[in-house]
Amino acid sequence: MKYCVIGGAGFIGSHVVDRLIEKGHEVVVLDNLISGVRELINKKAIFEWGDIRTPSDLDRVFKKYAFDRVINLAAQPYIPECFDDPELFFETNANGTLNVLRACERYKIPKMLQYASAEEYGSQKGKINEDIPIHPQSTYGVSKVAADYLCSVRYHEGGVHAVALRQFNCYGPRETHEYVIPEIITQFDKGPRIGLGNIKSARDFLYVEDAAEYAIELVEKGLPGEIYNLGASDCITIEDLAHLVGRLMGHEKIEIWIDPKKLRPWDIERLESDNTKIYSIVSYRAKTSFEEGLKKTIAYFREKGWHF
Repeated sequence: MKYCVIGGAGFIGSHVVDRLIEKGHEVVVLDNLISGVRELINKKAIFEWGDIRTPSDLDRVFKKYAFDRVINLAAQPYIPECFDDPELFFETNANGTLNVLRACERYKIPKMLQYASAEEYGSQKGKINEDIPIHPQSTYGVSKVAADYLCSVRYHEGGVHAVALRQFNCYGPRETHEYVIPEIITQFDKGPRIGLGNIKSARDFLYVEDAAEYAIELVEKGLPGEIYNLGASDCITIEDLAHLVGRLMGHEKIEIWIDPKKLRPWDIERLESDNTKIYSIVSYRAKTSFEEGLKKTIAYFREKGWHF
């Protein structure tokens, strides 16, 4: 089949592209390279420059190729930036997603997967399933909620077979933004003393290669207009994460200090996925343990560095 992976030059997107090509599919990557990195794109994929905020870019590419599937990972994802430029987040994450949906309508794309975010839930207790009321606490979270609802609405109004995947924290090689795991690794590479923000918050981390496999199966099996959570279904505090990474990087003793610059105006204390719904339709199960994934991530950083 022929896939269009929008945002395929990014962290998760480039891994999705690799898995699709390994499975024998033809892949076209559409990316504006603002945060994506051209060198991350598999050499067997076709690259087309384009921006989802511009409908004519989508028309140009969708006319050129008869796509069987579209996976949209394009987004403004780095939450600290949304405080200063909320308009950009809505233009890309909400309006841009609507542009993709409309293009799928015009060109009669059989199936589409929209990448969503656990940030849409806001602070919750315990494992989070899809029926829990959402409570986004940032412009980023609100913009992703809008994108999810547009997928549902356009299925009913325009017939787009769109599925939304609410991804909890993802980690691994090729990260293109300075999220917490690359931030911890970067600091520990210089010594055993690191500065972090809220170390009591807890997150659910899934290795990126596993995340890509789930996404590819979900685009085929997901029900249109539905939302599916995806994480490791386990949680670790940032403090415990720092101690684990420090040990894996050879530091017998570490020191953590609270850096006020890394504290958000608000913070979500806990995000942990309940994978029951996605497990009910997807046969794949994650194969990479957290410690194994961290070792691979550390090795990648030491060999190639980060892409930000």
